[in-house]
Amino acid sequence: MNKNIFTNIETAWCPGCGNHSILSALKETLNILDKKPHEVLIVSGIGQAAKLPQYITTNGLSGLHGRAVPPAAGAKIVNKKLTVIVNSGDGDSYGEGGNHLIHNIRRNIDITHFVHDNQVYGLTKGQASPTSDVGFITDIQPNGSNNTPLNPILLAIALGCGFVARGFSGDHEHLINLMIEGIRHKGYALIDILQPCVTFNKVNTYQWYQERVYKLGDEYDTGNKLLAMEKSMEWGKKIPIGIFYKEDKPDFHDKISFLKEGLPLVDREIDFKKIYEFMNDFR
Repeated sequence: MNKNIFTNIETAWCPGCGNHSILSALKETLNILDKKPHEVLIVSGIGQAAKLPQYITTNGLSGLHGRAVPPAAGAKIVNKKLTVIVNSGDGDSYGEGGNHLIHNIRRNIDITHFVHDNQVYGLTKGQASPTSDVGFITDIQPNGSNNTPLNPILLAIALGCGFVARGFSGDHEHLINLMIEGIRHKGYALIDILQPCVTFNKVNTYQWYQERVYKLGDEYDTGNKLLAMEKSMEWGKKIPIGIFYKEDKPDFHDKISFLKEGLPLVDREIDFKKIYEFMNDFR
C-alpha cells in the first residue's frame, strides 16, 4: 500500500472542521482498496464539503449546487470500471440535490455518496440546513428553525436504497470501515457522515456527538428493513452509527444488457455512420 499516492494539499477549511478527518479517512480508504488516482472520480456540488475534489489527487469535478449526482451517474454509466464517489454537504445533497438523490436510489447506479452532514450551510455563513434540528438558531433564523428536519437515513431506506449507513467524523477507524464497505457495495450507497462545523454550529459539537453516538453491534441485522427504519428514527440522547441496511440487488448496468456486456462505453469504437443516420432523422 502506497500511503503517499494521494498527496496532501493545503485546504481552505477552518481548523478543527470535520471535513479534514473525512478527507483523511477517504485517502486511507482509497489506499486500502489499492486504488490509483486515475481509477477514481470524485464529484461534488457547491459548499465547504464540496471543495473536497480540489484537495485530493484523483479525477475531480466540482459542479453546480445540488447537481453532483447527475455527472457522477453519467460518468459511471459510460465507464463502469471507474470508482465514482460523490462528496458533498447536507444542504447540497438533501436540499438543492434532494430530487437527484431520490431518483438515483431508484436507478441504483453504482456510485458511493458521502454526505458531510454538519446540519448547517457552512459556505454561505450559517443558515439552517435540511437536517438542522427544530429550534436551531442562526442569524437568518433568530427565533430558531421551525422546519421538521429531514431524516436521510429513514428516507433512503424507505425508498429502497441498497446500502444505507451513518458515520461520525470523530471516529476515524469506524468511518474508514464504512467507506470501504460503501465503495465495495454494488449499487448506490449512501453514507451520512455527522461532521461538526466549529464555526457556525455551536450545538452539534464533537462533545455533543461523543456523548450520544454508539455503534450498531455485531448482533445487529443489516438485512432487517423494519429494524433499520426503527433505528433510523433514534435521535437525541442516543444516535446510532454504522450500517443500517444492506441489500444486494441488480444495479443500473445489470438491468441494461448493452451496458452490462462488453467493454465500457468509453472504450467502444464510435460508429459514425449510425450517428449520422440518427441525426438525419432530425433534419
